[in-house]
Amino acid sequence: MRQFFKPFIRIVHGVVEFLVHCLFKVVYCGSGQKMPPIKDLLLLESATSVAHKIRTRKITSVQVLDSFIDRIKEVNPMLNCVVAERFDQARREAQAADDLIRSGTIPDETLAREKPFLGVPFTTKDCIAVKGMIHTSGLVKRRNCIAEDDADAIACLRAAGAYPIALTNVSELCMWWESANTLHGRSSNPYNTNHIVGGSSGGEGCLQGAAGSAFGIGSDIGGSIRMPSFFNGVFGHKPSKFVVSNNGQYPAPITTEQTSFLGIGPICRRAEDLLPLLKVIAGKNAPELRLDEPVDIKQVQFYYQDCDMGSVGVSPVHHEIKELFGKISLHLEKAHGIKTKKVAIQRFRKSGPIWFANMKTPNGPSFQEQLANLEGSINPYVELVKWCFRRSDHTFIGIVTALADKGGCKYGDDKHTYLVEERGKLRRDMEDLLGDDGVFLYPTHPTAAPFHNEPLVKPFNFSYTAIINVLGFPATNIPMGLNSEGLPIGIQVVAKTKNDRLCLAVARELEKAFGGWVPPSVEA
Repeated sequence: MRQFFKPFIRIVHGVVEFLVHCLFKVVYCGSGQKMPPIKDLLLLESATSVAHKIRTRKITSVQVLDSFIDRIKEVNPMLNCVVAERFDQARREAQAADDLIRSGTIPDETLAREKPFLGVPFTTKDCIAVKGMIHTSGLVKRRNCIAEDDADAIACLRAAGAYPIALTNVSELCMWWESANTLHGRSSNPYNTNHIVGGSSGGEGCLQGAAGSAFGIGSDIGGSIRMPSFFNGVFGHKPSKFVVSNNGQYPAPITTEQTSFLGIGPICRRAEDLLPLLKVIAGKNAPELRLDEPVDIKQVQFYYQDCDMGSVGVSPVHHEIKELFGKISLHLEKAHGIKTKKVAIQRFRKSGPIWFANMKTPNGPSFQEQLANLEGSINPYVELVKWCFRRSDHTFIGIVTALADKGGCKYGDDKHTYLVEERGKLRRDMEDLLGDDGVFLYPTHPTAAPFHNEPLVKPFNFSYTAIINVLGFPATNIPMGLNSEGLPIGIQVVAKTKNDRLCLAVARELEKAFGGWVPPSVEA
């Protein structure tokens, strides 16, 4: 029966998914809006290049800030990715950076070493604390919450000379892969506004794809950096477990296990920014990653798998994404004489159940308590009725998640124990495969950005990224151009824990070979 049931479910899900996609094509007829062309060529540069030009007095921080403020004002009415700004405070900080540089009291070499991003403006998602700004995580009940202190990662960036200018949109409580909530609304994809930006760092991925800040900071417990980076055509890195501090992230992980799954990391348009940004936000833990050690790409072992071997309820990987693995293999062989090795790790078909089981906690707040901001509990049945009449403060998916929260396996039961053991076996299999010099190329997501609300019929597609979180491995989304519909596609590269530098080296190699981020049209 089980052998018959799973193929049957796959067929039914595939038919439903196809029909819904066709329906949305009719609903969202036309190509949607696309982001306006870039007029200011400064927006095309990497954060590293911008920092160097500020430091060497070729441009000023105030000039850079004004360029990004203008771009935010130009694209945000269309995309709704920025939910709060601090432009006035940022202008004072930009002026202070320019004054410090002009004073000449600190040599350029010292500034480059101690304040590598001096004068560079950045953005972050509205669940990572920035002192004096809202800290809502997309929850109506937190609309008046103001962060009293910077998150640790933001404090590290300030110490490196960067300054925040705005907060970006998220999904409600950061637990869905479309960034929409009843407090700030829904964000739209810069390549086609009929499509999603991903979640939960969706507003941040969107703003980076639209060239709205020099770089961004996101967080990722199930793909919340890599999916938005994938959908918006930019780079995003989820660090190894326990390297970057999660202090200042809301909601906070409940257990040490969950803390190991959550990673705060950089989102940016240029691969060269990933390593220096990771080095900054890792703070005192940065030496553990050996980021200063050079990576010879010819000495890296490349493994790839172009699908999850057939998970139930997960979309098949689109052929245009599968074709990327062949293109990468051909490039590596021609350019470096590297032979990639295709693998077929069967346990990846259990990715979704493994993630859900390992996210279970022995106690702690339920999701319906979290939706009440830990001030009691919502009644999801009442909220569902209210939602039908547009009277609920919560999203449909938030309410459904609360209803489903107590479903599935229970912490400590036989199924939970089995899936935790499967996670351990998969981790050991991957560690044996990768060793200390290997990387694993894998789809970031099975399809390009769906239409708005379409994720409701394929909710488990996030399992391609989520499984990497519970393994504790670092992973980087690498943009690989646009598909036939003009939407970004790419792949993720995974390495063994603490081997982030291999992921970042591969990102730079593939950017050089395939172009990386594809900007909108540029006006000369």
